[in-house]
This record gives sequence, structure tokens and C-alpha cells, in this order.
Amino acid sequence: MPVEPVQTLILLAVIANLAVMGSVVLPPLLGRRGPLPTTATPIDPTDPRTAELAAALGDRGLELEDPGGVSPGAYDRVVRIVSWVFILATTTIVALTRLWIDTQPAIFALLAAAGLFVLVVHDLLPVGALGTAKFVLEGSVAITFATLLIVLTGRDQSPFFFTFPLIVGGAALVVSPRVTFGLAAAACIAYIIAIAPPGSGGIPPQTVAVVGINITALVLLAYVAMVIAREQRRARDAAIRLSTIDPLTGLFNRTFFFAAVEREIARSARSGRGFCLLMMDLDELKLINDRHGHFFGDRVLRGVGEVIRSGGRRIDTAARYGGDEFVVLLPETDPTGAYVLAEKIRQEVAELRVPVGASAIHPSVSIGVVSYPDDGRTSDELMITADTSMYRSKRAGKNRVTGVPVEATDGVGEPVFDTGAADVAVDTAAVVPEDPASSPAAIPADGPAAEAPTRPAAAPAAVKVSRSRKRADDSV
Repeated sequence: MPVEPVQTLILLAVIANLAVMGSVVLPPLLGRRGPLPTTATPIDPTDPRTAELAAALGDRGLELEDPGGVSPGAYDRVVRIVSWVFILATTTIVALTRLWIDTQPAIFALLAAAGLFVLVVHDLLPVGALGTAKFVLEGSVAITFATLLIVLTGRDQSPFFFTFPLIVGGAALVVSPRVTFGLAAAACIAYIIAIAPPGSGGIPPQTVAVVGINITALVLLAYVAMVIAREQRRARDAAIRLSTIDPLTGLFNRTFFFAAVEREIARSARSGRGFCLLMMDLDELKLINDRHGHFFGDRVLRGVGEVIRSGGRRIDTAARYGGDEFVVLLPETDPTGAYVLAEKIRQEVAELRVPVGASAIHPSVSIGVVSYPDDGRTSDELMITADTSMYRSKRAGKNRVTGVPVEATDGVGEPVFDTGAADVAVDTAAVVPEDPASSPAAIPADGPAAEAPTRPAAAPAAVKVSRSRKRADDSV
């Protein structure tokens, strides 16, 4: 084997990898923006797909990388196992067979460098430290390693061509089809360079045939792996959706909601910021089903579900809790904001019209509002309190919003909330701005919503809920 072509190829490979690493890693170190983020891409908690994965897979769902759906921990583990097995097996074969005695030291040095790279990237660096740059660096180093190994073990006679399909096929299961295509193209070019390094002369026809067959097999393998990976992702996403989405309303289901509440409780415990929860019941659904049939009852449920979905923020979690019950989780929301949203939903549902022949169904909802941690410190406590508040709305006349009962005041007209107080509804008409003319429709404490008087804007009790609760806690 000519020494100069090999040395030239090694020099070119080193320069190319240094250029790739420099373009990816150096700009952030110099305070500039690189071509790829060198930190893990943050997971968007408001993305419904992320939420579904998190609900179905627990905490591991929050680690998922798109599009492969493989957590960083699992990816590192697989790469470590494959890399070390390959390095140890190759070292043993080269040492025992002594087929490449002239280049054996160079082969051992190459294997040692590969092992050092795996150790640094997958063991010493923190998980996610390189972000998406890890895939670029690993792809570049892996293809360079395979190219040099083929050159050092006989070029067209080398038994290590399978290293290229191993790299491309494995990557196709993790990365996107576009990246797979680019990796396959780079592998094909690298293989051709390995067979005929610069200055090595022409290639005999037999070698051309072998190279052509190998490249064809490499491309087809990459295509098969890419298609299989895409179908697996599609099947996984469909299964997750079926397990987390209510098919009638399109909202999340009960299982998902409880998982979301548990995650929000843990997040609030770390951040110190509370959240609120709404529980609502569709009034007289049984009467609608008995009078008009379940078909129109389902249409009412879908309409109410759409109102709830469109009325919240992206970070809110709306779910169908039971047959005619809905719940909404409101992260980082104080009671004032929760009451405003609940009243908005109540009004929009009251304005909903579901045609039935020449007439129409006019649905309404009764809503209970609770907050964490004042009204419960566990998901069970919150749901019990929310259920109690919601049924208090129904007993008070339906089509209204009710919170935990008021037991006393702190001496300045501000309510003090207590989950163990008497059964008294909270009048949320006080959730109004300074100008009464710009206030939303008030929520009555007794009687139909359209007839109940509103509390004067001079006593915005609900607006002061957060401070009054703090005073109550301090007094205890």
C-alpha cells in the first residue's frame, strides 16, 4: 500500500473534521451564533405533541428529541454499547489474524482515538451539552473513522465496508430523513475515496463492480431503515394520541389530566408559583339526551369542548373528566385570572346554539374554581375541592361560577378563604376593572344569571384574593 496516499487521506480527514468541529463549537465560545445550537433544544411544554408524549411516557416524555423520539440517555447507551463492542472486536481480530501487519500500529492508533472520542462525548460531557451538534460531530467522525479503517485494511479488499451501513442504518432510526440522505451521500463519497485515495491511480473494472454493488446496498439499506423508522414514529404517535385524547371532544382524557396535574404540582413546588383548576359540569345533559337523543347530546358536548379549548391559553390543559364534566388546568394563574377565564367560558357556552330542527338547544355549565396550594396540596384534594365548588354552583341555580366558600373577612372587607367553611357561594362579580362600564357580565350568587345583581366595583374582593389568602396563612 503506498504510504503517501494514505498520509494525504489522513491529513485531509483530520483537516475536514477540525473544520466541522470548529464551525459548530467555536462560534458559541466566542459569543457568536453557530450554524447549530450547541445546547439541547428546549422542549416546548405548550406543544400538544410534547404533552401527549409526557403523559404517556411519564418524565421520559419530556426528554424526547424530535423527530426520532429517542431520549438522550437511551441514545448515549446504545452508541456506547455499539462503539465499544466494535472497537474491542476489531482490535482482537486485527491482533490475532495479523493480516495487516504493516499498518497494524496505525489501526490500533485509529481504534484508540475512536474510543477516546466515545468516552469524551458519551461519558465525560453532560447529556445534551452539545445538543444537535452532537449528531453532526458524530456523523463526521464516524464516517472518517470508517474511511481510514478501510484504507488501512486493504481498501477494496477490506472486510470493514459494513461499517458504513452500520453508521447510516443506525442513524436513520434516530435522525430525520433529510439528515439520513445527507449521511448516506457522505458515506458513499467517503467509501469511493477510501477505495481510490488521491494519487493511487485508476480502479480496475472488478473493483468498480464491487464498489457499485456496495454503494447500492448502502443506499437501499438507508432507505429501508428510514421508511421503517418513519412508520414506527407514526404508529407511536397514533397510539399515544389514542391513549391521551378523548375521541368525542378532542380534549385530553382523564388519565392525561391527572398526569398533568401531578407535573404541575411538582413544578409549583420548585418554583413557588401556584396554579388554578376549573371543574365544570354541563347542565341538564340527561334531559337533552332524553328529549332530543344522544346524537344531539354529543353535538352539545363537542360544542362545549370547542368553547373550552378555544377559550384557554396554549399552556392550559383542558380535558374531559367524565360523561358531562370537564376540567381545565391553568398553570401560573392566580384566582382572579381563573375566575375571569371561567366566566368567559360560562358566557360563551351560554351563547352556544345547537340546532335541532326548527328549535335549538341552549346549553349552560356550572363551574367550580380552586387554586393550589390554598385549596389543596395534592391532586386528590384539589379535585375534591373543585368538585364541591362545582356542585355548589349547581345547587345555587346552575350556569354560574363558584369558588371555595367565604368564612370571614380580615377587617377591611377582603374575603378569607377556607376549604372547611360553610356552604356559601363566592360571588365573582367583583372581578371587574376600576370602570364598571367596562366590566364583564357579573356572576350571580343566587337566582338566574341574567337577573342577579352585581357587586359594586368599589369592593373588588376577588381581585384581592391573593393578598387576603396570604394574610390568612400568616395569621395561622
